[in-house]
Amino acid sequence: MELRHLRYFCAVADHQGFSSSARALHVSQSAISEQVADLEREVGVALLVRGQQKTRLTLQGEVFLAEAKKVLAAADQAVETARRSARGEIGTLTIGFFNGGTGADVPAIIKNFRRRHPDVRVSVIDMVPGAQSQALIDGTLDVGFTRPLETPFDQLLRSELLYLDPLVAVFPKDHPLARGSVDLRRLARERFVLVARESSPSLFGKIIALCSEAGFSPQIVGTGVVWASVVLLVEAGEGIAILPSNMQQSASKDLVFCPLTNRGASIGLALAWSPMRDGPVLRSFLDLVRDYRRRALTPRSNASRTGLRSK
Repeated sequence: MELRHLRYFCAVADHQGFSSSARALHVSQSAISEQVADLEREVGVALLVRGQQKTRLTLQGEVFLAEAKKVLAAADQAVETARRSARGEIGTLTIGFFNGGTGADVPAIIKNFRRRHPDVRVSVIDMVPGAQSQALIDGTLDVGFTRPLETPFDQLLRSELLYLDPLVAVFPKDHPLARGSVDLRRLARERFVLVARESSPSLFGKIIALCSEAGFSPQIVGTGVVWASVVLLVEAGEGIAILPSNMQQSASKDLVFCPLTNRGASIGLALAWSPMRDGPVLRSFLDLVRDYRRRALTPRSNASRTGLRSK
């Protein structure tokens, strides 16, 4: 039994005759008659009472017609579902982000994507950059707002840099240097608290590299899993910190954020995904983010935009 058999049978039932159904389907009357006869042999009961003027359904034919139309409707729905999936209109998307590091535009992007694709099931997971890379490989995440990728993930994943966020020195408000822009060389004797390497290897490595360029190795007295932990340690007097500028939006008033004057003192926000997870839904999301980037996607801070590029 094929869908063709059911379509021909339903047409005969609806038009109450073979000739009228043949005209409606643009096929020969003999073809419809033969296919319906095959269907009746397959089912094992008479479905139609054939008359010279009119063809009507048997009792069994009426029951079969209702079920046949359900099957055809389901088949049509399956085709439409497949086509919508190919257009990226339905499916699932799991997005990673990390608290405090993604600026105000990322929630707006996700909200906009939900509005444009209401039938895509979107999940958003808070995950530190250090864990996002492996989650993208494992398939736990489809796409992530994260820091620039480190080895070996930069070879396994794809990424695009969305913006560069200036780095700032974080001081208690009574610190002697908490008066404006500062050069890292003046911090050589300070005690540092940093975001842990495991949480954000890109940020940790950037700070170490900048300090090295300034001629010293930082004295690290503590680390925090997330930026809020680092800020708490600074407030507690454990030391000073280097953080992205957009972190200051939610920080305590007892702290002062001083821009660094050193060249290259910035950290990127990247969009990363696995090429193994590529599909219409992911591509629709990437296109939306790129559209935002073209319209100057930037962190919401007082710092000036330092550049946008793709890699």
